Amino acid sequence: MRFMLALMFVVAAVAFRRIAPNDSPLRRLPLVLGAFALLLVVSSALVVVPAGHVGVVDFFGDVSPNTLKSGIRLVNPLARVVTMSVQTQEIKESMDVPSKEGLSMRIDLSALYHLDPERAADIYRTVGENYVAVLFVPQVRSISRGVTAGYDARSLYTSQRDQLAEAIAHGLRERVQPRGIVVESTPLRGLDLPKGLAASIEEKLRSEQESQRMEFVITRERQEADRKRIEAQGIADFQRIVSDGISEPLLRWKGIEATNKLAESGNAKVVVIGSGKDGLPLILGHQ
Repeated sequence: MRFMLALMFVVAAVAFRRIAPNDSPLRRLPLVLGAFALLLVVSSALVVVPAGHVGVVDFFGDVSPNTLKSGIRLVNPLARVVTMSVQTQEIKESMDVPSKEGLSMRIDLSALYHLDPERAADIYRTVGENYVAVLFVPQVRSISRGVTAGYDARSLYTSQRDQLAEAIAHGLRERVQPRGIVVESTPLRGLDLPKGLAASIEEKLRSEQESQRMEFVITRERQEADRKRIEAQGIADFQRIVSDGISEPLLRWKGIEATNKLAESGNAKVVVIGSGKDGLPLILGHQ
């Protein structure tokens, strides 16, 4: 556009040069127009590609396979430069998808992606600047519905959300990455089940948790009973060993030792030797 405008200035300058008298002030106007034309030509040959973008050179429908990197670039003044972002971008989708049982669920999904700088020219030539709406979004919806059909609703509601997100990302990479769109991740933001199904799943989960709690309690009580049984057996063994080791001669000897100690004690006053079978002493009087 600027180059065509510069040509118009040049034509106007030549025309003024021919029709203007030699002594007319208009004789200087062609010089001014020529200077403007030169500035327009120079400016149309210099293109600024913003950071995070690449430039695709379109010369009247002939798209160059080589893209321009960010910065100031010199191009053909007649060519049009289309800037395309290669930064990470996000699209958000909310869609109804089927489960393995045939139930309808609603998922909220984000898809993080960026354009491959080396394939930007191919995307522009084969799809166009609106490649996200034309190519990427339909694939996100199609892959998501196909992947969720392989999972049952209960597993998606509980533990397999990350697996679902990774499976969707893997399927998208196979479809769109060869075209020049790099899929980074597809995090699952939310999943809604029919109210009745969600309530039944939650009730079943509560029942399973209660069953696991009761199993833990029973196991703990069984271990406590085993501990008490072992403790009682140990006490019984100890008593048996002690009773087996106590004999009549031993008791008599212990009695004699006690008699000697009592006789030597300062508190003993009268020691009477018993006349019974054991002959153990009877001590009378004490302080």
